[in-house]
Amino acid sequence: MAGAEGVPIGSGRRDCLFESKGYKVTDGAVTQPARVLVAADKFKGSLTAVEVAERVAAGLRRVVPGLPVDRLPVADGGDGTVAAAVAAGFERREVRVTGPLGTPVTAAFALRDGTAVVEMAEASGLQLLPDGVFAPLTATTYGSGELLRAALDAGARTLVLGVGGSATTDGGAGMLAALGARFLDASGREVPPGGGGLRALATADLSGLDPRFAEVDLVLASDVDNPLTGPEGAAAVYGPQKGAGDQDVAVLDAALAHYASVLGPEQAQAPGAGAAGGIGYGALLALGARFRPGIEVMLDVLGFAPALERATLVVTGEGSLDRQTLHGKAPAGVAAAARARGVEVVAVCGRLALPAEELGRAGIRRAYPLSELEPDPAVSMAQAGPLLERAAEAVARDFLL
Repeated sequence: MAGAEGVPIGSGRRDCLFESKGYKVTDGAVTQPARVLVAADKFKGSLTAVEVAERVAAGLRRVVPGLPVDRLPVADGGDGTVAAAVAAGFERREVRVTGPLGTPVTAAFALRDGTAVVEMAEASGLQLLPDGVFAPLTATTYGSGELLRAALDAGARTLVLGVGGSATTDGGAGMLAALGARFLDASGREVPPGGGGLRALATADLSGLDPRFAEVDLVLASDVDNPLTGPEGAAAVYGPQKGAGDQDVAVLDAALAHYASVLGPEQAQAPGAGAAGGIGYGALLALGARFRPGIEVMLDVLGFAPALERATLVVTGEGSLDRQTLHGKAPAGVAAAARARGVEVVAVCGRLALPAEELGRAGIRRAYPLSELEPDPAVSMAQAGPLLERAAEAVARDFLL
C-alpha cells in the first residue's frame, strides 16, 4: 500500500515527507496541521470585526506560537459591511452624499473586479445622527441612492446593497429620488423627505430611474426578512429603535401602506421588503433587486469558502450571542457553512444568552463569553480587547493543545 507520492506507508521516508509539509505523524497516523480561521463579526460598541480578528489571533498564538491563523472579518449586511470587504482586499472609495438629516456626510463603498459592496448605513445609518437625536418621520435614504450611483459610476456591474442599522423609515423613496424617481403630491410638488412625507404622495414617476440598473445585478443583502407593513413590518418592529413613539409608528405604517398602494403592492410582503425602514421594498420593486440573506452574500463576496478549505477550526462570534443570532446573523451563517464542510466551530462573544443545546444545533461546539471573565458589562466593553485575547487563549488550550 502506498502513501504520498508512492512512498510506502510506515516507512521513514514517508513520515519525513509528511512532516516536511507540516503534518504530524504519530505511530503511523497522519494528522492535519492546525490552521484556524477567524470569521467573526464586530462587537458592537467595543471592537470592529477587524479588531476582533486581530485580538483572537493574538490570544491563540500566545498559547500556540507560530499557529497559522487566517483572519476574515465578516458582516451580515449591516454596519461594518464595507469594512469587512476592505479587510478582504476590496478598495475603499469615499464620496460625499446626503446624510439621513439632509446634511452632507462622507460615506464609503468597497470595489473589486466590478463588484461593489454598498452599505446603506454609511449614508443613512443611525450612527450618523448626533447623540440623542432621532428623526423617525423625516430621515431620508437619499444618500444611499447617491452611494449606489457612485458605485455605478466607478464601473460596478454587481452591486451588493447591505441594509441594516438605518435611521430611516421611508420605504427607500429617498434612495429612488436620488436615482431619478419623482414623488409628487396632489399639487405636483415633491413630497417632503422621510416616511412621514409619504402621506401626501399622489403620484410616483419612476420613468427617470437610472437605466443602468437594468444591466447590473443588484443583490439586497439583509439579515431580516420582514414585510414592508403590518405588525411585523418596518415601522412596527424597527421604528422604536429609530426614535418612533407609538403614534409615529402608526403614522409611518399607514404612510408606507399608502406608498405601496401608489407604487405597487406586489412586493410589499416579499421577504426583505421591510429591511432598513423599507429600503428593501424600493430596491425590490423599482431597481430589480433580488433578496439574499446578508451573511450568505457576504461569505461569497469575502471568499469564505477557500479560506474554510484550509481550516481545521473556525472561530466566529459577535457582541451578543442570543436568539437573534440564530436568525440570519453572521455567526449562524459561518457555523452553518463550516458544519457543511465538517469543520468544527467555536464562538467568542461579549455576552451569551443561548443554552449549549441551541448553540449545538446551530453548529457551534462551544462559546466563550467575555462576561465570564468580567461580569461588569461596562468594564467588559471598555476592556473588550484584552478580555478577548484571554478568551482566545482558552480556545487554544481547549481545542488546539
